[in-house]
Amino acid sequence: MNKDLAKTEQEIVTLTDKLKALKKEIGKVIIGQEETVDQLLITFLAGGHALLEGVPGLAKTLMIRTLSKAIDLKFKRIQFTPDLMPSDIIGTEILEEDHSSGKKFFKFNKGPIFANIILADEINRTPPKTQSALLEAMQEFEVTYSGKTYPLETPFFILATQNPIEQSGTFPLPEAQQDRFLFYIKIGYPNETDETHILKDTTGVKKETVEPVISGKEISRLQQLVREVPISDELIASVSKLVRATRPETTTNAYVKEWVGWGSGPRAGQALILTAKARALLQGRLSVTPEDLKGIALPVLRHRIIVNFKAEAEGVTSDDVTKKLMESMTF
Repeated sequence: MNKDLAKTEQEIVTLTDKLKALKKEIGKVIIGQEETVDQLLITFLAGGHALLEGVPGLAKTLMIRTLSKAIDLKFKRIQFTPDLMPSDIIGTEILEEDHSSGKKFFKFNKGPIFANIILADEINRTPPKTQSALLEAMQEFEVTYSGKTYPLETPFFILATQNPIEQSGTFPLPEAQQDRFLFYIKIGYPNETDETHILKDTTGVKKETVEPVISGKEISRLQQLVREVPISDELIASVSKLVRATRPETTTNAYVKEWVGWGSGPRAGQALILTAKARALLQGRLSVTPEDLKGIALPVLRHRIIVNFKAEAEGVTSDDVTKKLMESMTF
């Protein structure tokens, strides 16, 4: 038993060292944005999907492409446009002929969704019909076409980007689809030092080469270890209390009743616990602390708390509600 424990501990050390190497490879190209990179890695470790939002020029697409290069997995990029069809994502049947018998048959030609890492670039530029083509893949890790189900390769991640300022010709994601994303990550402008560094490094001749440092098998093992990270019953109770406090029907907080139209469902609590475990493992710890929950609350809840018209008129966002709730919580 002690030998097994020692072996597991050594495996964890080896895999967490791989995560450090992964961050180092990403850092060759992506300057600053440490928090965003950490949140992407937490998404990977927790086995979920992430929605990234930021103004143009903040390296959202570059960040995801760099991450895919540093992981030895199959990567596909889908550029979402208004004329994109579900078959452009899932695939379609094509008519083929058996040359030996002369018989014709339909063969399913797999689309770009059949990869490990999917970049759904500018996802809000395509209509809801096409957006919905991702729902089954995101939740069930499989695709159904013409009554037949095709399993997707694992690990499987969808990383989607959207632009918050250009609304002409866009189709906002329905709440049901937003809820499929484990994290809703907002990317801000770099600080002055990082921006100077970016300008210097990206306008010269030298280009950094990103090498794969971790395999899909190791990612899958890390996902398994994440679920084994212990969390106390007290913290689980705090998560339940926090999620219930977001709902106007069950909360005692006057500002939630005043500003929130719809609160978070049980999936939010599951996401809080799972991503807190992933954050702990990413930092080399084998137990969840209150700081882990505080560190992931905003990207977990910002798309799962729907503010009402009064809040929008007063400039109150879901982040503001979450921050007030976290301040009132005792962990």
